Amino acid sequence: MNDESLIIGLPAGSLADPNRGGSLIELLKNAGFPTRGYDKGGPSTFPVTSFLLGWDGRPQEFGSQLAVGEVDVAIGGDDWIRERMLEFKYEYNQAIELRKVLSLERGSVRIVIIADGVTDSCDVWLRGLLAKKKLVAMVSEMPYIALEWFKAKAQALGFGESHGAFSVQKFKTPPRIESGIVIYETWGKTEAKVKNASVDFGLEITQTGSAIANYGLRIIDEIMASEAGIWVNPAIRNHPVKYDLARMFILNLYGSIFAENKVLLLFNGRTADVPRLMEYLKSNRLFGDEPTIKEGVNFTEFTIKLDTTNKVLPIAKARFELATLGATHIETIPLDSSIPGLDAIDF
Repeated sequence: MNDESLIIGLPAGSLADPNRGGSLIELLKNAGFPTRGYDKGGPSTFPVTSFLLGWDGRPQEFGSQLAVGEVDVAIGGDDWIRERMLEFKYEYNQAIELRKVLSLERGSVRIVIIADGVTDSCDVWLRGLLAKKKLVAMVSEMPYIALEWFKAKAQALGFGESHGAFSVQKFKTPPRIESGIVIYETWGKTEAKVKNASVDFGLEITQTGSAIANYGLRIIDEIMASEAGIWVNPAIRNHPVKYDLARMFILNLYGSIFAENKVLLLFNGRTADVPRLMEYLKSNRLFGDEPTIKEGVNFTEFTIKLDTTNKVLPIAKARFELATLGATHIETIPLDSSIPGLDAIDF
């Protein structure tokens, strides 16, 4: 273990692609951590902050790497981290503790159960299936999340004992058990396997559900919602240097996320106009405890923060209304980072 550096798991895929929706590269840059090589598939480095070491990998693997201490901090989805935690539980009888310390507010997906030709509720349908078949089969890219869901459902429906056995296998190898559930681990096209009746049902990762609908399948249950976030192993607290580096990394990432869609508005107001400008700011809640002001002899300079996505008070309207109240030299400055204070993070 390198105790003088922080090893960061950087996910390959959509978050790293500047042409797709993740914009993680820009987020890291705005936080003060510009990368080199990440947009080209690696190797990824942090040329300005040499105390950060990039580890290029798949989000599917970061949960395990955090658990064994191979990486200190990882950027990954709630779903894949949970999948690895459950794999340790079911396959290795180990409980691992991983903690999400910051949401990146991107990469949102839903983890759902899908089936073909089902018109009843999930419980009614599953009860009938388990009563009819002593061995059921499903397919999933996340077999252990699927297993956790099935075991809870089977137990609640009174089939916990008869269908308690499980086997996670590659698609489509011969079943290793005679009763319970066989979960075939797959690498995509889950819908096709369900549609072609290769299995009884499946677990799918979806954003809009359009692909599921295109196959004529139905979402019968939703297991969880997932998004990208910053994950750590709490054991990092036992390494003071790494812990402080992690806090620094997380705080600055928080600042770049908090600054998204926000701008600073700077303007001047004659001394005679200050009371009505202050009343406007107060009535529209455009400051917290008090606005930032710099008083001069004849003018007062104001600095406020605005949300560019505010539909109640769009920024164009705010600038116009401030001007009608006497504001002059109205300047709009984009924000790359905005850090309220160290207490903004809980880690």
